[in-house]
Amino acid sequence: MILRFVLDPVDNTRLARVCGSLDVHLREIEAALGVKLSRRDAEFRVDGPKASAERTKALLETLYERARRALPAETMQLALIEARTPEASAAAEGRPGDDGGLVLRTRRADLAARTPRQHQYLQQILSHDITFGLGPAGTGKTFLAVACAVDALERSTVQRIILTRPAVEAGERLGFLPGDLTQKVDPYLRPLYDALYDLLGFDRVTKAFEKAQLEVAPLAFMRGRTLNHAFVILDEAQNTTPEQMKMFLTRIGFGSKCVVTGDTSQIDLPRGTQSGLIDAEHVLAKVKGIAMTRFTSADVVRHPLVARIVEAYEARALREAREI
Repeated sequence: MILRFVLDPVDNTRLARVCGSLDVHLREIEAALGVKLSRRDAEFRVDGPKASAERTKALLETLYERARRALPAETMQLALIEARTPEASAAAEGRPGDDGGLVLRTRRADLAARTPRQHQYLQQILSHDITFGLGPAGTGKTFLAVACAVDALERSTVQRIILTRPAVEAGERLGFLPGDLTQKVDPYLRPLYDALYDLLGFDRVTKAFEKAQLEVAPLAFMRGRTLNHAFVILDEAQNTTPEQMKMFLTRIGFGSKCVVTGDTSQIDLPRGTQSGLIDAEHVLAKVKGIAMTRFTSADVVRHPLVARIVEAYEARALREAREI
């Protein structure tokens, strides 16, 4: 199918932003949607399957509207991801025919599911007391979980947010860190702080810590506690042992939600130690009230190279499994 259209009203500055330097953005759209794209001034010609051509037209119109300001690389990449999986963007925007858009109360007005699995993940967090998010880096497992926690706190459906992760080095030995307890565990928990600052703002996070609405702690400090009316997130769960995972999951009290995230391809436990996340995936697969979302490289929303890196490692793991 050949589709011709004009972006109107004609604005050369916006056209330049949409096309990119030497039409680099148009080449990215071609590769992402499998079409042939050319233009003369503001008139575009798209050659490809009907569905792809129509998605290309919709994408260019959306980018043209956004191009009243400069288009950062992040905006382009997220737009391409949404164009490849239009059902995700439709669900995120709450268009007719879906089950309603998800609007989370955070300082990020543009926060939305970018892929179908991300949308499924958000729905499961809202509808289940315990949710597992498993998959490679860059799929939004932790960030979306923190966003749901912030939303729950803003809506007063929980009284506090508790973020935890096992204090395991990523293949390195950090030695004895200086400082008090908070300063010792901060390096392990920095990704969680980053998400909080992005979603709440530095001042709001500081005040929430002062009011005990936020708590960040290593997993070892969860033993013996009962966590009522809290939104609890266990990050980097692939580095727990089965005993630690059982201990953590049995901390959940009344009025609480729990999200467990991890990537089973990045286990930093000593050789021969079983991962609590892999163990829980099998043991709890059929337990009612527990949901599991398994992300793939198709859900990566970071730099496009991240998805290709994940795919390369997955392909090698598959080859090695076949040789065994």
